[in-house]
Amino acid sequence: MSAKQGPHGRQPRSVYIKRRLWVLAGLIAVVAIIVLVIWRPGSSSGAQEQPKTVATKTAEPSTAATEAAADDSETVSECSKDTVEVKAITDKTTYASGEEPQLSLSITNTGEAPCTIDVGTSQQVFTITSGKDTYWTSTDCQTEPTNAETTLEPGKTLTSKPAIAWDRTSSDPSTCDSDKRPAVAADGASYHLTTSVAGITSEKTAQFVLY
Repeated sequence: MSAKQGPHGRQPRSVYIKRRLWVLAGLIAVVAIIVLVIWRPGSSSGAQEQPKTVATKTAEPSTAATEAAADDSETVSECSKDTVEVKAITDKTTYASGEEPQLSLSITNTGEAPCTIDVGTSQQVFTITSGKDTYWTSTDCQTEPTNAETTLEPGKTLTSKPAIAWDRTSSDPSTCDSDKRPAVAADGASYHLTTSVAGITSEKTAQFVLY
């Protein structure tokens, strides 16, 4: 006895669409497998070639030329009497009895370029004269002199501070330890202050009168 077969009529459209989707998915899977076999990530055949960096050599100045340029930029000449002006200064021009003149000096760069100079107390000299006689010199009894090398820019002025108080006595290296150095003449006597720094002397003196 044969089994009874069902009707062989046309299938619904959704059945055909599903079958086609399954076939398409299968084809995509096969293609993906083939691509992975041929092109493996990280392999030399599939990796993107990176551009090569080409180093270009830049010409550099020679060591000698570099050092010469550095020397030219850093070299500053020493100050001289042609490039600086030293000026003697007193706080007054007339002093009453018992008043002590306050002495100072200034130094100005009158040149067009910076220069170096030692402006320390070891290089400062204050001298008081009257006529042809020298009555007092700051270096006669100077203690603990200092050095102060500095660069003086064009047009710049430095003034010594604090001022030196002159006790109106005459000085001599042999009397530095004496408390009774002889007093200089007063009652209208005229004196002149001359100053120097690093061997550069003030061209003009500062004149003052003692009473």
